[in-house]
Amino acid sequence: MPPPRLLHPDEYELVSRSSFDSRDSFDLDAADFESHAAASPSYIHTKPSRLSRILSLFPFIGRLTPRGRTGQAAWKKRRHTGFRRRLSLRRLCFILFALSGIILGLAVLTAIVRPSYTYPPGHYNTLRREANTKEPGKGNPRNEKVFIAATLYDKDGELGRGRWAENVLELILLLGNDNTFLSIYENGGPDGEAALKDFEKKVECKRSIVFEEHLDIKEVPRITLADGSERTKRIAYLAEVRNRALRPLDDPASDRYDRLLYLNDIVFDPLEAIQLLFSTNADENGVAKYRAACAVDFINPFKFYDTFATRDLEGFSMGIPFYPWFSGAGKAESRRDVFDQKDAVRVRSCWGGMVAFDAKFFQQQKDKARRRENDERISTSLATRASSVARFRAEPDLYWDASECCLIHADIQKPPYESKEEPIDTGIYMNPYVRVAYDTRTLAWLGVTRRFERLYSVPHAILNTLAGMPRLNPRRTEVAGEEVEETVWVVDESDGGSFKAVKRKAGTGGFCGRRELQVIVPNPKKGQKNWETLPVPGGY
Repeated sequence: MPPPRLLHPDEYELVSRSSFDSRDSFDLDAADFESHAAASPSYIHTKPSRLSRILSLFPFIGRLTPRGRTGQAAWKKRRHTGFRRRLSLRRLCFILFALSGIILGLAVLTAIVRPSYTYPPGHYNTLRREANTKEPGKGNPRNEKVFIAATLYDKDGELGRGRWAENVLELILLLGNDNTFLSIYENGGPDGEAALKDFEKKVECKRSIVFEEHLDIKEVPRITLADGSERTKRIAYLAEVRNRALRPLDDPASDRYDRLLYLNDIVFDPLEAIQLLFSTNADENGVAKYRAACAVDFINPFKFYDTFATRDLEGFSMGIPFYPWFSGAGKAESRRDVFDQKDAVRVRSCWGGMVAFDAKFFQQQKDKARRRENDERISTSLATRASSVARFRAEPDLYWDASECCLIHADIQKPPYESKEEPIDTGIYMNPYVRVAYDTRTLAWLGVTRRFERLYSVPHAILNTLAGMPRLNPRRTEVAGEEVEETVWVVDESDGGSFKAVKRKAGTGGFCGRRELQVIVPNPKKGQKNWETLPVPGGY
């Protein structure tokens, strides 16, 4: 039998090929085993079924591998693009995760190795140990006389029945009943009055606790606006309220006090309050030396609150309100004091929710020489005074506002030195070891967040630059008593008034102010604030 005839290679063709099929010598998509398995040459030209066309309308089903060489190439391109996007997203997530890990690591390391304002000077701990014995007066080692003042708006009675009242009672115990006078002025609703009466029954020291449901704004000086209407400055109202808590000091028979502690409606540690009073800027004998010493108050675990009343050593306003709080403007000495972890950061003014004062500035001086010195100092102020005793006040200029809590420091501080090259120490200090808050949760967190706050300094400097901090104040560099030229609103009956350049003697509080006007709303509606900010005319 003859051997079978070998077929010529050309004879292996199983199906006829069109010219389209032979056009390309080699196709990568056709060589792909996945596409090869999905389609044969005879299937490629098959018309899609109606079901396939319907399924392709759905977003996920429509992403199935398309048929045909052109469709497969487009699909592969989309798939590769999606892969690259997923890869980029993974890289971004990795970078963010790595950065988060680095920041967390730095925070933990800083909190352990170099925490901020966590370890106060030794005499702070000594006072704390003595006070912790719980014996009355143990927090007041020299038996200094302390006048505690507070103004409250306690509509629902939460302060009089809550943590604030408990803290005040504990503070009185630490100071000693015989060494303490408590003065509270409150206005609010019936619940606040009831709570205050219950609180008064627990107070064992000398006291003056006054409740008024409403303060008559007619008792507060009024201003005349450009349209002829009369309004009450909000700052003048607040100053009047604060001064009412100081009225017992006007009594000629009043005791002489060494310290005055002014409290806001804050949550605070009573042990830190006595440290503010008796440990701030202590001399070699352990005696605290200051004209005023302020705590640092927080509205949340990171954000400093009282920016309106605080000015650095050169009178600049605050930076972005988180550590180190002060900007790098000028010599930035207040900022450097914070970096150096000083317990007496030199400033021109502060408040911080709780302030300790040298009480002599708030009492009538029996020494004639001292009274004459005070008269000369306060005569430079633009605001009129009935006496040389320091009291809260407002700036009299229209369309110029300054916090009453800043102006009180402007009136009692040491004047700037004659030589501009010498360092300034006004006797006003901010103590970052003593921190208060406006709710218990924030106060509980302050011990944690302060430990790693040193890390904020670089972002703080960058954000200050971006935000344009500190704000410009044309009166910042004024020296009290010197003749200056200021732009002030001058009343004119014919057209209401306008801003004009006026020469006059500078007051003490030029660095406190800004071009603004806040006034009281006499009868606010439900949910409306009791004050408003009026627009400043003339484009200011």
